[in-house]
Amino acid sequence: MRERPAGSRVRGSGARAARIAERTNPRRSPAVGPGLAGGAYAPLSDGDVAAIHATVLKVLANVGLGAVTDEIRDIAAAGGARFNAHGRLCFPPALVEDVLAGAARELTYHARDPSRSVRSGGRRVYFATSGEAVRVVDSASGEYRPSTLLDLYDFFRLADYLEHVDFCGQQVVATDICEDARLHAINVAYAGATATTKPFSISLADPATVGDVEALWDRMLGAEGAFRRRPFAAIGVCPIVSPLRFGPDTSAVLCEAARRGLPISACTAPQAGATAPAALAGALVQSTAEALAIVVLVNLINPGAPVDFGPWTFVSDLRTGSFTGGGGEEAVLEAAAAQIARFYRLPGLVAAGMTDAKRPDYQAGYEKGITIALSALAGGNMICECAGMMGSLFGCSFESMVLDDDLIGAVQRALRGIEVDEQTLSYELIERTVLGPGHYLGAAQTLSLMQTEYLYPRLGDRTSVAEWQSRGSPELLPAARARVREILSSHYPQTIDPQIDRAIRAHYDIRIGPELMRSGNVRWPAGR
Repeated sequence: MRERPAGSRVRGSGARAARIAERTNPRRSPAVGPGLAGGAYAPLSDGDVAAIHATVLKVLANVGLGAVTDEIRDIAAAGGARFNAHGRLCFPPALVEDVLAGAARELTYHARDPSRSVRSGGRRVYFATSGEAVRVVDSASGEYRPSTLLDLYDFFRLADYLEHVDFCGQQVVATDICEDARLHAINVAYAGATATTKPFSISLADPATVGDVEALWDRMLGAEGAFRRRPFAAIGVCPIVSPLRFGPDTSAVLCEAARRGLPISACTAPQAGATAPAALAGALVQSTAEALAIVVLVNLINPGAPVDFGPWTFVSDLRTGSFTGGGGEEAVLEAAAAQIARFYRLPGLVAAGMTDAKRPDYQAGYEKGITIALSALAGGNMICECAGMMGSLFGCSFESMVLDDDLIGAVQRALRGIEVDEQTLSYELIERTVLGPGHYLGAAQTLSLMQTEYLYPRLGDRTSVAEWQSRGSPELLPAARARVREILSSHYPQTIDPQIDRAIRAHYDIRIGPELMRSGNVRWPAGR
Protein backbone atom coordinates (compact mmCIF):
# COMPACT_ATOMS: atom_id res chain seq x y z
CA MET A 1 0.00 0.00 0.00
CA ARG A 2 1.37 3.39 -0.99
CA GLU A 3 1.67 5.86 1.89
CA ARG A 4 0.92 9.58 1.61
CA PRO A 5 3.93 11.90 1.56
CA ALA A 6 4.76 13.20 5.02
CA GLY A 7 2.89 16.37 5.86
CA SER A 8 0.35 16.09 3.04
CA ARG A 9 -3.35 16.51 3.81
CA VAL A 10 -6.39 14.89 2.27
CA ARG A 11 -9.63 16.85 2.13
CA GLY A 12 -13.23 16.17 1.21
CA SER A 13 -14.50 12.73 0.27
CA GLY A 14 -11.00 11.24 0.35
CA ALA A 15 -10.37 12.08 4.00
CA ARG A 16 -12.19 9.07 5.43
CA ALA A 17 -10.41 6.69 3.02
CA ALA A 18 -7.08 8.21 3.99
CA ARG A 19 -7.79 7.71 7.68
CA ILE A 20 -8.70 4.08 7.03
CA ALA A 21 -5.49 3.66 5.04
CA GLU A 22 -3.46 5.04 7.91
CA ARG A 23 -4.94 2.40 10.19
CA THR A 24 -4.03 -0.40 7.77
CA ASN A 25 -0.41 0.44 6.96
CA PRO A 26 2.51 -1.20 8.78
CA ARG A 27 3.45 1.83 10.85
CA ARG A 28 2.88 1.59 14.59
CA SER A 29 -0.23 3.11 16.11
CA PRO A 30 0.53 5.98 18.48
CA ALA A 31 -1.81 4.36 21.02
CA VAL A 32 0.72 1.63 21.89
CA GLY A 33 4.40 0.87 21.44
CA PRO A 34 7.21 -1.54 22.33
CA GLY A 35 8.62 -1.80 25.83
CA LEU A 36 5.53 -0.76 27.78
CA ALA A 37 5.88 -1.35 31.52
CA GLY A 38 4.39 -4.48 33.06
CA GLY A 39 4.41 -5.91 36.54
CA ALA A 40 1.02 -4.83 37.92
CA TYR A 41 -0.15 -8.46 38.06
CA ALA A 42 1.64 -10.65 40.60
CA PRO A 43 0.35 -14.22 41.02
CA LEU A 44 2.91 -14.86 43.78
CA SER A 45 3.18 -13.07 47.10
CA ASP A 46 6.57 -11.84 48.29
CA GLY A 47 6.60 -14.78 50.69
CA ASP A 48 5.85 -17.18 47.84
CA VAL A 49 8.78 -15.86 45.80
CA ALA A 50 11.11 -16.07 48.80
CA ALA A 51 10.06 -19.68 49.44
CA ILE A 52 10.59 -20.61 45.79
CA HIS A 53 14.02 -18.96 45.79
CA ALA A 54 15.09 -20.77 48.98
CA THR A 55 14.00 -24.12 47.54
CA VAL A 56 15.76 -23.40 44.24
CA LEU A 57 19.02 -22.81 46.12
CA LYS A 58 18.54 -26.14 47.95
CA VAL A 59 17.96 -27.95 44.65
CA LEU A 60 21.07 -26.44 43.05
CA ALA A 61 23.22 -27.07 46.13
CA ASN A 62 22.11 -30.64 46.91
CA VAL A 63 20.36 -32.25 43.94
CA GLY A 64 22.42 -30.58 41.23
CA LEU A 65 22.52 -31.40 37.52
CA GLY A 66 23.41 -34.61 35.77
CA ALA A 67 24.84 -35.61 32.38
CA VAL A 68 27.69 -33.18 32.88
CA THR A 69 30.07 -32.95 29.94
CA ASP A 70 33.82 -32.68 30.44
CA GLU A 71 33.66 -29.10 29.22
CA ILE A 72 31.04 -28.08 31.76
CA ARG A 73 32.80 -30.02 34.54
CA ASP A 74 36.02 -28.09 34.03
CA ILE A 75 34.29 -24.71 33.78
CA ALA A 76 32.11 -25.25 36.84
CA ALA A 77 34.84 -26.76 39.01
CA ALA A 78 37.11 -23.82 38.29
CA GLY A 79 34.29 -21.49 39.34
CA GLY A 80 33.63 -23.14 42.70
CA ALA A 81 30.99 -25.75 41.92
CA ARG A 82 31.27 -29.26 43.35
CA PHE A 83 30.05 -32.81 42.72
CA ASN A 84 27.83 -34.63 45.21
CA ALA A 85 27.94 -38.32 46.10
CA HIS A 86 25.78 -39.14 43.08
CA GLY A 87 28.21 -37.48 40.68
CA ARG A 88 25.83 -34.58 40.02
CA LEU A 89 27.11 -31.03 39.59
CA CYS A 90 26.04 -28.78 42.47
CA PHE A 91 26.22 -25.01 42.81
CA PRO A 92 26.64 -23.74 46.40
CA PRO A 93 24.28 -20.88 47.35
CA ALA A 94 27.17 -18.43 47.78
CA LEU A 95 28.34 -19.16 44.23
CA VAL A 96 24.85 -18.62 42.82
CA GLU A 97 24.42 -15.35 44.72
CA ASP A 98 27.86 -14.08 43.64
CA VAL A 99 27.15 -14.86 40.00
CA LEU A 100 23.74 -13.20 40.13
CA ALA A 101 25.33 -10.06 41.57
CA GLY A 102 27.45 -9.67 38.44
CA ALA A 103 25.01 -10.94 35.81
CA ALA A 104 23.75 -8.68 33.03
CA ARG A 105 20.59 -6.81 34.03
CA GLU A 106 19.64 -5.92 30.46
CA LEU A 107 20.09 -7.44 27.04
CA THR A 108 20.20 -5.13 24.03
CA TYR A 109 19.58 -6.26 20.47
CA HIS A 110 20.84 -3.59 18.08
CA ALA A 111 18.40 -3.90 15.21
CA ARG A 112 19.73 -2.88 11.82
CA ASP A 113 16.87 -0.40 11.77
CA PRO A 114 17.83 1.46 14.96
CA SER A 115 14.23 2.37 15.69
CA ARG A 116 13.51 -1.33 16.12
CA SER A 117 16.20 -2.11 18.70
CA VAL A 118 15.08 -3.94 21.83
CA ARG A 119 16.37 -3.41 25.38
CA SER A 120 15.11 -6.34 27.42
CA GLY A 121 15.06 -6.06 31.21
CA GLY A 122 13.40 -4.21 34.06
CA ARG A 123 9.64 -3.92 33.56
CA ARG A 124 9.77 -3.43 29.80
CA VAL A 125 7.55 -5.85 27.84
CA TYR A 126 8.24 -6.97 24.26
CA PHE A 127 6.49 -9.51 22.08
CA ALA A 128 8.39 -12.15 20.13
CA THR A 129 7.68 -14.98 17.75
CA SER A 130 9.37 -18.36 18.27
CA GLY A 131 8.42 -22.03 18.42
CA GLU A 132 10.48 -24.15 16.00
CA ALA A 133 7.46 -26.07 14.79
CA VAL A 134 8.03 -28.87 12.28
CA ARG A 135 4.78 -28.25 10.40
CA VAL A 136 3.10 -25.33 8.64
CA VAL A 137 -0.63 -24.83 8.27
CA ASP A 138 -0.71 -24.43 4.50
CA SER A 139 -2.47 -21.21 3.47
CA ALA A 140 -4.02 -22.77 0.38
CA SER A 141 -5.21 -26.12 1.73
CA GLY A 142 -5.40 -25.54 5.48
CA GLU A 143 -3.57 -28.83 5.99
CA TYR A 144 -0.48 -29.39 8.12
CA ARG A 145 2.63 -30.12 6.06
CA PRO A 146 6.40 -30.26 6.80
CA SER A 147 7.95 -26.82 7.16
CA THR A 148 10.69 -25.67 4.79
CA LEU A 149 13.41 -23.04 4.59
CA LEU A 150 11.17 -20.90 2.38
CA ASP A 151 8.43 -21.11 5.00
CA LEU A 152 10.90 -19.88 7.61
CA TYR A 153 11.90 -16.98 5.36
CA ASP A 154 8.20 -16.10 4.89
CA PHE A 155 7.48 -16.24 8.62
CA PHE A 156 10.41 -13.93 9.28
CA ARG A 157 9.10 -11.54 6.58
CA LEU A 158 5.63 -11.56 8.05
CA ALA A 159 6.95 -10.92 11.56
CA ASP A 160 9.05 -8.08 10.16
CA TYR A 161 5.89 -6.43 8.82
CA LEU A 162 3.50 -6.94 11.73
CA GLU A 163 3.00 -3.88 13.88
CA HIS A 164 2.99 -5.39 17.36
CA VAL A 165 5.73 -8.01 16.98
CA ASP A 166 9.00 -6.62 18.38
CA PHE A 167 11.37 -9.56 17.99
CA CYS A 168 11.42 -12.36 15.39
CA GLY A 169 12.27 -15.72 16.89
CA GLN A 170 12.62 -18.80 14.69
CA GLN A 171 9.11 -20.19 14.23
CA VAL A 172 9.63 -23.29 12.11
CA VAL A 173 12.36 -25.80 11.31
CA ALA A 174 13.79 -26.04 7.81
CA THR A 175 13.06 -29.76 7.52
CA ASP A 176 14.11 -29.79 3.87
CA ILE A 177 17.78 -29.18 4.83
CA CYS A 178 18.87 -31.99 7.10
CA GLU A 179 21.88 -33.49 5.34
CA ASP A 180 24.46 -31.20 6.96
CA ALA A 181 24.39 -29.16 10.21
CA ARG A 182 26.53 -26.34 8.79
CA LEU A 183 24.42 -26.01 5.64
CA HIS A 184 21.28 -25.92 7.75
CA ALA A 185 22.67 -23.31 10.17
CA ILE A 186 23.97 -21.01 7.43
CA ASN A 187 20.69 -21.05 5.54
CA VAL A 188 18.59 -20.43 8.64
CA ALA A 189 20.89 -17.55 9.65
CA TYR A 190 20.69 -16.14 6.13
CA ALA A 191 16.88 -16.40 6.07
CA GLY A 192 16.53 -14.44 9.29
CA ALA A 193 19.03 -11.74 8.39
CA THR A 194 17.58 -11.12 4.93
CA ALA A 195 13.92 -11.20 5.95
CA THR A 196 13.82 -8.67 8.79
CA THR A 197 15.48 -5.58 10.20
CA LYS A 198 13.96 -6.36 13.60
CA PRO A 199 16.10 -8.29 16.08
CA PHE A 200 15.71 -12.05 15.68
CA SER A 201 16.97 -15.38 16.97
CA ILE A 202 17.78 -18.76 15.49
CA SER A 203 18.47 -22.12 17.10
CA LEU A 204 21.69 -24.05 16.56
CA ALA A 205 22.29 -27.70 17.41
CA ASP A 206 26.04 -28.01 16.70
CA PRO A 207 28.64 -25.87 18.51
CA ALA A 208 30.84 -25.84 15.41
CA THR A 209 28.19 -23.79 13.58
CA VAL A 210 28.23 -20.89 16.06
CA GLY A 211 31.40 -19.46 14.54
CA ASP A 212 30.09 -20.11 11.01
CA VAL A 213 26.94 -18.10 11.70
CA GLU A 214 28.86 -15.25 13.30
CA ALA A 215 31.17 -15.11 10.27
CA LEU A 216 28.17 -14.97 7.92
CA TRP A 217 26.63 -12.09 9.85
CA ASP A 218 30.00 -10.29 9.86
CA ARG A 219 30.06 -10.59 6.06
CA MET A 220 26.60 -9.06 5.88
CA LEU A 221 27.76 -6.13 7.99
CA GLY A 222 30.92 -5.75 5.93
CA ALA A 223 33.62 -6.20 8.59
CA GLU A 224 35.07 -8.89 10.80
CA GLY A 225 33.86 -8.51 14.37
CA ALA A 226 31.03 -6.14 13.36
CA PHE A 227 28.28 -8.46 14.55
CA ARG A 228 29.83 -8.95 17.97
CA ARG A 229 30.11 -5.18 18.41
CA ARG A 230 26.41 -4.58 17.64
CA PRO A 231 24.58 -7.93 17.65
CA PHE A 232 21.23 -7.89 15.89
CA ALA A 233 20.35 -11.52 16.67
CA ALA A 234 20.56 -14.12 19.41
CA ILE A 235 21.55 -17.75 19.53
CA GLY A 236 18.53 -19.65 20.79
CA VAL A 237 19.21 -22.77 22.82
CA CYS A 238 17.53 -25.09 25.31
CA PRO A 239 20.58 -26.71 26.99
CA ILE A 240 18.74 -28.61 29.75
CA VAL A 241 16.98 -31.96 29.41
CA SER A 242 14.47 -31.97 32.23
CA PRO A 243 14.60 -32.97 34.96
CA LEU A 244 17.95 -31.31 35.73
CA ARG A 245 20.30 -32.79 33.15
CA PHE A 246 22.48 -31.14 30.53
CA GLY A 247 21.93 -31.89 26.85
CA PRO A 248 25.36 -32.67 25.38
CA ASP A 249 25.04 -30.86 22.05
CA THR A 250 22.86 -27.93 23.10
CA SER A 251 24.95 -27.23 26.20
CA ALA A 252 28.04 -27.17 23.97
CA VAL A 253 26.30 -24.55 21.78
CA LEU A 254 25.58 -22.55 24.94
CA CYS A 255 29.24 -22.67 26.02
CA GLU A 256 30.55 -21.66 22.59
CA ALA A 257 28.15 -18.72 22.29
CA ALA A 258 29.07 -17.61 25.82
CA ARG A 259 32.80 -17.71 25.05
CA ARG A 260 32.20 -15.49 22.02
CA GLY A 261 30.03 -13.07 24.01
CA LEU A 262 27.08 -13.51 21.67
CA PRO A 263 23.55 -12.85 22.93
CA ILE A 264 21.96 -16.07 24.15
CA SER A 265 18.23 -16.68 24.23
CA ALA A 266 18.19 -19.64 26.61
CA CYS A 267 15.23 -21.46 28.09
CA THR A 268 14.22 -24.65 29.85
CA ALA A 269 11.13 -26.69 29.00
CA PRO A 270 9.98 -29.06 31.77
CA GLN A 271 6.37 -30.28 31.71
CA ALA A 272 4.48 -30.24 34.99
CA GLY A 273 3.31 -33.76 35.73
CA ALA A 274 5.78 -35.38 33.34
CA THR A 275 9.31 -33.96 33.56
CA ALA A 276 8.57 -31.62 36.49
CA PRO A 277 6.39 -31.97 39.60
CA ALA A 278 2.63 -31.83 39.06
CA ALA A 279 2.39 -29.24 41.84
CA LEU A 280 2.69 -25.88 40.08
CA ALA A 281 4.96 -24.48 42.80
CA GLY A 282 7.27 -27.49 42.50
CA ALA A 283 7.33 -27.15 38.70
CA LEU A 284 8.33 -23.50 39.13
CA VAL A 285 11.12 -24.50 41.52
CA GLN A 286 12.59 -26.99 39.06
CA SER A 287 12.35 -24.77 35.99
CA THR A 288 13.82 -21.84 37.92
CA ALA A 289 16.71 -24.01 39.14
CA GLU A 290 17.38 -25.16 35.58
CA ALA A 291 17.25 -21.61 34.21
CA LEU A 292 19.52 -20.29 36.97
CA ALA A 293 22.02 -23.08 36.26
CA ILE A 294 22.21 -21.79 32.68
CA VAL A 295 22.80 -18.22 33.84
CA VAL A 296 25.48 -19.38 36.30
CA LEU A 297 27.29 -21.46 33.68
CA VAL A 298 27.29 -18.64 31.12
CA ASN A 299 28.66 -16.19 33.69
CA LEU A 300 31.38 -18.59 34.80
CA ILE A 301 32.51 -18.72 31.18
CA ASN A 302 32.14 -15.01 30.47
CA PRO A 303 31.14 -12.79 33.43
CA GLY A 304 28.34 -10.39 32.51
CA ALA A 305 27.67 -12.11 29.18
CA PRO A 306 24.31 -11.34 27.53
CA VAL A 307 21.95 -14.20 28.40
CA ASP A 308 18.23 -14.37 29.02
CA PHE A 309 16.68 -16.10 32.03
CA GLY A 310 14.03 -18.44 30.63
CA PRO A 311 12.21 -20.73 33.08
CA TRP A 312 9.56 -21.93 30.63
CA THR A 313 7.36 -24.19 32.74
CA PHE A 314 5.07 -26.18 30.49
CA VAL A 315 2.07 -28.31 31.43
CA SER A 316 0.95 -31.88 30.76
CA ASP A 317 -2.67 -32.86 30.35
CA LEU A 318 -2.63 -35.47 33.09
CA ARG A 319 -5.44 -37.44 31.43
CA THR A 320 -3.14 -38.28 28.51
CA GLY A 321 0.35 -37.07 29.43
CA SER A 322 0.47 -34.88 26.32
CA PHE A 323 1.83 -31.36 26.21
CA THR A 324 -0.70 -28.56 26.58
CA GLY A 325 0.07 -24.86 26.23
CA GLY A 326 -3.24 -23.06 26.41
CA GLY A 327 -4.82 -23.54 29.83
CA GLY A 328 -5.12 -21.34 32.87
CA GLU A 329 -2.32 -23.29 34.53
CA GLU A 330 0.07 -22.32 31.74
CA ALA A 331 -1.05 -18.72 31.96
CA VAL A 332 -0.37 -18.40 35.68
CA LEU A 333 2.93 -20.34 35.48
CA GLU A 334 4.37 -18.03 32.84
CA ALA A 335 3.15 -14.96 34.70
CA ALA A 336 4.89 -16.31 37.81
CA ALA A 337 8.05 -16.87 35.76
CA ALA A 338 7.97 -13.20 34.75
CA GLN A 339 7.65 -12.23 38.40
CA ILE A 340 10.59 -14.45 39.38
CA ALA A 341 12.77 -12.93 36.65
CA ARG A 342 12.09 -9.49 38.10
CA PHE A 343 12.96 -10.82 41.58
CA TYR A 344 16.39 -11.85 40.25
CA ARG A 345 16.64 -8.63 38.18
CA LEU A 346 17.43 -10.67 35.07
CA PRO A 347 16.11 -10.14 31.52
CA GLY A 348 13.34 -12.73 31.41
CA LEU A 349 11.92 -14.91 28.68
CA VAL A 350 8.42 -16.30 29.05
CA ALA A 351 6.31 -18.40 26.68
CA ALA A 352 2.70 -17.49 25.92
CA GLY A 353 0.28 -17.98 23.04
CA MET A 354 0.82 -21.74 22.71
CA THR A 355 -2.72 -22.79 21.88
CA ASP A 356 -3.70 -26.44 21.63
CA ALA A 357 -6.25 -25.55 18.92
CA LYS A 358 -5.53 -26.80 15.41
CA ARG A 359 -7.11 -23.83 13.65
CA PRO A 360 -7.35 -20.09 14.49
CA ASP A 361 -10.76 -20.59 16.12
CA TYR A 362 -12.51 -19.66 19.39
CA GLN A 363 -10.32 -22.04 21.39
CA ALA A 364 -7.19 -20.49 19.92
CA GLY A 365 -8.46 -17.01 20.74
CA TYR A 366 -9.22 -17.60 24.41
CA GLU A 367 -6.10 -19.70 25.05
CA LYS A 368 -3.80 -17.19 23.40
CA GLY A 369 -5.58 -14.24 24.98
CA ILE A 370 -5.37 -15.43 28.59
CA THR A 371 -1.76 -16.60 28.41
CA ILE A 372 -0.38 -13.57 26.56
CA ALA A 373 -2.30 -11.06 28.66
CA LEU A 374 -1.22 -12.49 32.02
CA SER A 375 2.44 -12.74 30.99
CA ALA A 376 2.42 -9.15 29.78
CA LEU A 377 0.66 -7.78 32.84
CA ALA A 378 3.11 -9.67 35.06
CA GLY A 379 6.02 -7.93 33.30
CA GLY A 380 7.53 -10.65 31.12
CA ASN A 381 10.38 -8.91 29.30
CA MET A 382 10.24 -11.02 26.15
CA ILE A 383 6.99 -12.87 25.56
CA CYS A 384 7.83 -15.64 23.11
CA GLU A 385 5.61 -18.02 21.09
CA CYS A 386 2.97 -15.27 20.99
CA ALA A 387 2.11 -15.21 17.27
CA GLY A 388 1.28 -17.99 14.85
CA MET A 389 1.82 -21.12 16.92
CA MET A 390 -0.86 -23.83 16.65
CA GLY A 391 -1.49 -27.42 17.69
CA SER A 392 0.55 -27.40 20.94
CA LEU A 393 3.63 -26.05 19.07
CA PHE A 394 3.34 -28.75 16.41
CA GLY A 395 2.58 -26.27 13.64
CA CYS A 396 2.61 -22.60 12.70
CA SER A 397 -0.02 -20.63 10.80
CA PHE A 398 0.40 -17.48 8.72
CA GLU A 399 -3.26 -16.60 9.26
CA SER A 400 -2.93 -17.01 13.01
CA MET A 401 0.02 -14.62 12.95
CA VAL A 402 -1.94 -11.70 11.55
CA LEU A 403 -4.86 -12.42 13.89
CA ASP A 404 -2.50 -12.68 16.84
CA ASP A 405 -1.03 -9.31 15.94
CA ASP A 406 -4.45 -7.78 16.60
CA LEU A 407 -4.60 -9.68 19.90
CA ILE A 408 -1.15 -8.49 20.95
CA GLY A 409 -2.12 -4.91 20.17
CA ALA A 410 -5.14 -5.22 22.48
CA VAL A 411 -2.88 -6.64 25.21
CA GLN A 412 -0.47 -3.74 24.70
CA ARG A 413 -3.33 -1.31 25.12
CA ALA A 414 -4.34 -3.00 28.37
CA LEU A 415 -0.70 -2.91 29.45
CA ARG A 416 -0.50 0.82 28.83
CA GLY A 417 -3.36 1.36 31.25
CA ILE A 418 -5.14 4.65 31.96
CA GLU A 419 -3.39 8.00 32.28
CA VAL A 420 -4.98 10.05 35.06
CA ASP A 421 -4.30 13.80 35.33
CA GLU A 422 -6.30 17.00 35.51
CA GLN A 423 -6.82 17.10 31.77
CA THR A 424 -7.87 13.46 31.32
CA LEU A 425 -10.24 13.61 34.30
CA SER A 426 -12.23 15.92 31.99
CA TYR A 427 -14.34 17.77 34.57
CA GLU A 428 -14.75 20.99 32.54
CA LEU A 429 -15.57 19.02 29.38
CA ILE A 430 -18.19 16.99 31.22
CA GLU A 431 -19.79 20.18 32.57
CA ARG A 432 -19.81 21.91 29.15
CA THR A 433 -21.21 18.86 27.38
CA VAL A 434 -23.92 18.06 29.88
CA LEU A 435 -25.11 21.68 29.82
CA GLY A 436 -24.60 21.99 26.07
CA PRO A 437 -24.76 19.52 23.15
CA GLY A 438 -25.27 16.41 25.31
CA HIS A 439 -22.67 14.29 23.47
CA TYR A 440 -18.90 14.26 23.00
CA LEU A 441 -18.67 13.26 19.33
CA GLY A 442 -17.57 16.67 18.09
CA ALA A 443 -15.48 17.66 21.09
CA ALA A 444 -11.89 18.70 20.45
CA GLN A 445 -10.73 16.15 23.03
CA THR A 446 -12.52 13.32 21.20
CA LEU A 447 -10.92 14.22 17.89
CA SER A 448 -7.47 14.74 19.38
CA LEU A 449 -7.50 11.40 21.24
CA MET A 450 -9.00 9.31 18.47
CA GLN A 451 -5.64 7.84 17.44
CA THR A 452 -3.56 8.22 20.60
CA GLU A 453 -6.00 6.90 23.23
CA TYR A 454 -7.58 4.13 21.17
CA LEU A 455 -6.21 1.21 19.18
CA TYR A 456 -8.20 -0.18 16.26
CA PRO A 457 -7.98 -3.81 15.12
CA ARG A 458 -6.81 -4.36 11.57
CA LEU A 459 -8.87 -7.53 11.07
CA GLY A 460 -11.39 -7.62 13.90
CA ASP A 461 -14.89 -6.77 12.66
CA ARG A 462 -16.60 -3.88 14.47
CA THR A 463 -19.30 -3.18 11.90
CA SER A 464 -23.00 -3.40 12.75
CA VAL A 465 -24.83 -6.66 12.19
CA ALA A 466 -26.76 -5.06 9.31
CA GLU A 467 -23.60 -3.88 7.56
CA TRP A 468 -21.90 -7.24 8.14
CA GLN A 469 -24.87 -9.04 6.60
CA SER A 470 -24.95 -6.64 3.67
CA ARG A 471 -21.35 -7.62 2.90
CA GLY A 472 -22.22 -11.31 2.78
CA SER A 473 -21.55 -12.13 6.46
CA PRO A 474 -17.78 -12.52 5.97
CA GLU A 475 -15.80 -14.69 8.41
CA LEU A 476 -12.50 -13.75 9.97
CA LEU A 477 -10.25 -16.53 8.66
CA PRO A 478 -10.72 -15.68 4.95
CA ALA A 479 -9.94 -12.04 5.80
CA ALA A 480 -6.77 -13.16 7.57
CA ARG A 481 -5.81 -15.30 4.58
CA ALA A 482 -6.25 -12.33 2.25
CA ARG A 483 -4.16 -10.16 4.59
CA VAL A 484 -1.36 -12.75 4.58
CA ARG A 485 -1.30 -12.85 0.79
CA GLU A 486 -1.34 -9.06 0.57
CA ILE A 487 1.71 -8.82 2.85
CA LEU A 488 3.75 -11.77 1.62
CA SER A 489 3.24 -10.96 -2.06
CA SER A 490 4.71 -7.49 -1.61
CA HIS A 491 6.83 -7.22 1.56
CA TYR A 492 10.39 -8.23 0.65
CA PRO A 493 12.81 -6.37 2.94
CA GLN A 494 16.12 -5.35 1.39
CA THR A 495 18.45 -5.80 4.33
CA ILE A 496 21.88 -6.23 2.72
CA ASP A 497 23.73 -4.67 -0.17
CA PRO A 498 23.21 -6.66 -3.44
CA GLN A 499 26.97 -6.83 -4.02
CA ILE A 500 27.47 -8.32 -0.56
CA ASP A 501 24.66 -10.78 -1.24
CA ARG A 502 26.34 -11.94 -4.43
CA ALA A 503 29.60 -12.45 -2.56
CA ILE A 504 27.80 -14.46 0.14
CA ARG A 505 26.14 -16.64 -2.47
CA ALA A 506 29.52 -17.25 -4.10
CA HIS A 507 30.97 -18.39 -0.78
CA TYR A 508 28.00 -20.30 0.73
CA ASP A 509 25.41 -22.72 -0.61
CA ILE A 510 22.35 -20.52 -0.10
CA ARG A 511 19.17 -22.45 -0.83
CA ILE A 512 16.81 -19.47 -1.19
CA GLY A 513 16.89 -18.38 -4.81
CA PRO A 514 17.14 -14.62 -5.36
CA GLU A 515 14.12 -14.77 -7.68
CA LEU A 516 12.01 -15.81 -4.66
CA MET A 517 13.09 -12.76 -2.69
CA ARG A 518 11.26 -10.14 -4.70
CA SER A 519 7.69 -9.34 -5.66
CA GLY A 520 5.97 -11.17 -8.51
CA ASN A 521 7.45 -14.60 -7.87
CA VAL A 522 5.55 -17.87 -8.30
CA ARG A 523 5.41 -18.59 -4.58
CA TRP A 524 3.34 -15.54 -3.59
CA PRO A 525 2.01 -14.07 -6.86
CA ALA A 526 0.67 -10.53 -6.60
CA GLY A 527 -3.05 -9.94 -6.93
CA ARG A 528 -4.17 -13.39 -5.71
